[in-house]
Amino acid sequence: MVDKELLKILACPACKKDVVLDNDKIVCTKCGRRYPIKDDIPIMLIDEAEMPPCGRKEG
Repeated sequence: MVDKELLKILACPACKKDVVLDNDKIVCTKCGRRYPIKDDIPIMLIDEAEMPPCGRKEG
């Protein structure tokens, strides 16, 4: 589980917008990139992110 205080200071490394916790991923509120969490550590690397599903409206 990611600490709520840590989540408040994290930002998407791609677009610098806020992120939210969604099950086992950290999700950008703007671009929709989904960053994995491994061993309770958010992996906030653009190369590790999953892109949003096709058809999702970004921005």
